[in-house]
Amino acid sequence: MAQSSSTSEMNTSTSPEPRPLMRLLQAKDQNTSQPTPIKKKEPEKDLNWYLPLYKASLNGDWESAREFFNQDPEAVTAKITNALESVLHIAVGTVKAINFVKELLELIPTETLPTLVDQAGQTALHYAAIFGNVEAAKLLVNKSPALTNSPSNKGLLPIHLAAGYANKDVVAYLLTVTRDDIQPNPFADESGVELLNMLIIDEYYDLALYLIQLYPSLAKGKSSADNSALSMIARKDLSFSGRNSGKVWERFIYSCMPVKFGNLYQNPKRKYMDNPDAGSQICSRICCCARKHNFSVQNVKNIQKTKFMHLQAIQLVRRLCTEVSKLEYSEAASFFAQPIILGASFGNNVIVEEILHSFPPAIWSRNDEGHNIFLTAVANRQESIFNLLYQMGEHKQLALRLEDQKGNNILHLAGKLAPPAQLNLVSGAALQMQRELQWYKEVEKHVLPDLKDNINSSGRTPEVEFSREHKDLVKEGEQWMKNAANSCTVIATLIATIAFAAAITVPGGNNGDTGLPIFSNVLAFNIFAVADALSLFSSTASLLMFLSILTARYAEVDFLYSLPKRLIIGLVTLLISITTMMIAFSAAIYLVFCDKRAWTVAPIAAIACVPVTLFATLQFPLLMDMIWSTYCPGTFGQQSEGLLF
Repeated sequence: MAQSSSTSEMNTSTSPEPRPLMRLLQAKDQNTSQPTPIKKKEPEKDLNWYLPLYKASLNGDWESAREFFNQDPEAVTAKITNALESVLHIAVGTVKAINFVKELLELIPTETLPTLVDQAGQTALHYAAIFGNVEAAKLLVNKSPALTNSPSNKGLLPIHLAAGYANKDVVAYLLTVTRDDIQPNPFADESGVELLNMLIIDEYYDLALYLIQLYPSLAKGKSSADNSALSMIARKDLSFSGRNSGKVWERFIYSCMPVKFGNLYQNPKRKYMDNPDAGSQICSRICCCARKHNFSVQNVKNIQKTKFMHLQAIQLVRRLCTEVSKLEYSEAASFFAQPIILGASFGNNVIVEEILHSFPPAIWSRNDEGHNIFLTAVANRQESIFNLLYQMGEHKQLALRLEDQKGNNILHLAGKLAPPAQLNLVSGAALQMQRELQWYKEVEKHVLPDLKDNINSSGRTPEVEFSREHKDLVKEGEQWMKNAANSCTVIATLIATIAFAAAITVPGGNNGDTGLPIFSNVLAFNIFAVADALSLFSSTASLLMFLSILTARYAEVDFLYSLPKRLIIGLVTLLISITTMMIAFSAAIYLVFCDKRAWTVAPIAAIACVPVTLFATLQFPLLMDMIWSTYCPGTFGQQSEGLLF
């Protein structure tokens, strides 16, 4: 249990980190480099004397350690390192030394264990929590239950360190054995909030649910860095599509995966459940289908686990919002302001919607720059938050008319260049420029006409702001398009030349009397003729499209539709020309060299597929990105039928 003096040490930390996980990870090093002036007995023997014991504890060699203890009985509790660690501290850090720990605990008196601390004031249970040794933790707690509530010099309990080092099994175990009937309560106030925040950082939403159900007041608390649980989870990506944006098959499985759970943590002493059984028959069918499509069963299980974790996160957000909404109106409005703005900036539409359902006035929350959730969403290019406008009635005009401290309205923010993290999600400067134009045009649809001509503090209208912010991106997009067009023009020219030459020098030559091709009545020759003609026509069309790109004016608006359309047509026709050229070449080879042997068709066709496959593999992702971005910009629109206002 964290004593009052320990709590004060946590509050008066010289340089607290905004993230409790980082603060915890640095706790031991800070104490090692700057030892706290406490009373301690310096080791009387040279530390080299204990090296054999140190090695034995690392290797779990109890026989060697027992011989050492026979020579030096005091070594059982002696400080054997510069950090004043005992042999027990070293042993619990090695999983294979569990029998070593068990034998060693027989030699250490129970009342001595809580006093056996290192330079940072950490007991052996702190070390077991750091290293994730749950078996050693159980042995230590069974020997001395008081260890669970013994704080370090920084006031950190073993459960805090287990969460800080992301050791879920140890956290789950310590949650059931750490006492909460000792004052101050380690699960209350700042100590409990720190623990809850770390569980959210580690994405242990099931354990966070367990903790918040036992201690609902933690939802309304804040850590030393002024972070609440809602603020921490607002930084998380709770959408499966955000993590696997390019895997259609995984998204399909995610949508079909049946995951159900109820209130799992009613009993405070109940061991946590990691994966309850739900929809086993449907899951087995999905697994069978996955095997047929070379999609591993383990991937299906991972998707199910991910969906279950997301549902837990949603339940946790709802529970937190319910508790915070019980505060007084002004307190609730102030409390919700930070998490809803954070959720908007990180694109966490789950937490934004849940907050608005629990406390609708939170929609008027603003950050230090004067941005509400919609201005924040546009500035950070978070379409999932901006799409909430479609779920609003007439109130949306009030939300859109707000200006920030620099006089920028929402259209000014759409005119500013997107943050690099969001801009780099799109490949190629031309597509980035296209995406920026799509954002500007979409925001422009929602604002009233007078906002389009508003002037900010810099004296610029939204249109002028867009041109000024994107002038460098326009140049980069122009260069990107020209480089792509130049490269493809060379290929298209070569294919057109080859196709034309093949048309006038047909395989096998011509009949001297009639002038007709010798193989004119053979099916393979007809295939050659059609394929060669398609190759010539498509390569010529591709060449013309790339030439039109090279001679374009490259105005801003051209990047929205005109230039991408030309590049799409050019790449598609180039792919057709390459494919038909290989078909024509294969047919010619068959006619001239294979003497109508049917078995030669298969190897020729296989070899001909290699260059076509290479081109398709290398260029298809870019082509699909351009087609999707140009003709299917479906990221904007209503997300659900329910109205927020």
